[in-house]
Amino acid sequence: MSDYHDDLRLAHVLADAADAATMDRFKALDLKVETKPDMTPVSEADKAAEELIRGQLHRARPRDAVMGEEFGSVGSGPRRWVIDPIDGTKNYVRGVPVWATLISLMVQTEYQGEIGYEPVVGLVSAPALGRRWWAAKGAGAYTGRSLTSAQRLQVSRVGRMEDASFAYSSLSGWEERGMLPGFLELTRACWRTRGYGDFWPYMMVAEGSVDICAEPELSLWDMAANVVIVEEAGGRFTGLDGRPGPHSGNAAASNGLLHDEMLSYLRR
Repeated sequence: MSDYHDDLRLAHVLADAADAATMDRFKALDLKVETKPDMTPVSEADKAAEELIRGQLHRARPRDAVMGEEFGSVGSGPRRWVIDPIDGTKNYVRGVPVWATLISLMVQTEYQGEIGYEPVVGLVSAPALGRRWWAAKGAGAYTGRSLTSAQRLQVSRVGRMEDASFAYSSLSGWEERGMLPGFLELTRACWRTRGYGDFWPYMMVAEGSVDICAEPELSLWDMAANVVIVEEAGGRFTGLDGRPGPHSGNAAASNGLLHDEMLSYLRR
């Protein structure tokens, strides 16, 4: 059994509370939406869900640090919870059901002589889709509505790019960073491309229904939960620079067999 089983159970409790809060306001005609300094939207549901999670963490894990998209970082130490209350806020405010709450636990570890944080628990809950995915380091990745009703995840075995399904978020981010030519070359090399966006492509990589996915600009809370799920399903998660984990400000995930080839296209 994973050393993080109790933390994973807590993540489910946190997600249950967040799901109730976000679904209660989903498609509400009087939903309040503001624009943040980075010109992205934030709804009252984003804030309410993060406050709920923070409150429960304060009671259940008072010594752990917390980082969230809406209210920043609190505390310090070897354990840090990372929260994205609604990944896909633009979908949420438009009534599109592709959004999720992302919850991750990261712990301090030494990697290649440096001390950093590694994700060890990840949970992604998409209540409007009726889906939830989770994983803990060393315990495998699963999907289902609860710990007792779950199906184990496994990445695909597709080994040729011409047979691969590639998921991405949008074209504009690649263009803004001068990476559009390589991105387009990759789309032409693949069998199929779809712009699902946000958390969903990573979950489909873990499920084996998509083989590769990538995004050019992300924050830690966008990635931390996804890393554990993809890797525990047998896949690979890095930055576009090839650095493992969620620390590069961008992401590439795959079944592992196609990872290096995908990165070579995107770096062109």
